[in-house]
Amino acid sequence: MSKALALDYGSARTGVAVSDPTGTLARPLCVVAKVGGERGMAELCAIIDREAPEVVVVGLPLTLRGERGPQAVETEAFIARLRSRCRIPILTEDERLTTSIARRMPTTSRRRSTTSDDSQAAAVLLQTFLDRRGRE
Repeated sequence: MSKALALDYGSARTGVAVSDPTGTLARPLCVVAKVGGERGMAELCAIIDREAPEVVVVGLPLTLRGERGPQAVETEAFIARLRSRCRIPILTEDERLTTSIARRMPTTSRRRSTTSDDSQAAAVLLQTFLDRRGRE
């Protein structure tokens, strides 16, 4: 197992979560605004460089039927841009229901002030990925 970073992509806000160095536990990290623009993409790449994960996992928003809709197509375009800027593997993970799970999670007011539903959703996505990878 190794360190991983997850992204819950959104055109306005992208949630970021990171694992511990052993790739066991995920935690919300931050939110980056407008990663589709140069400033947002540069900020995201700086975070990836600083955290130095061995893999980046991006949530793929499939429909409830498991099909690719317009949001999944937009996310795949974002992934292509990110791949052109990063030299580490970028994988996708089904993110259905991660935001609704994150919104139902208990949180303290202190933690709520430093994270958001977007970074919480990225942490849920990453923990799912880490748990599945640990079983394989």
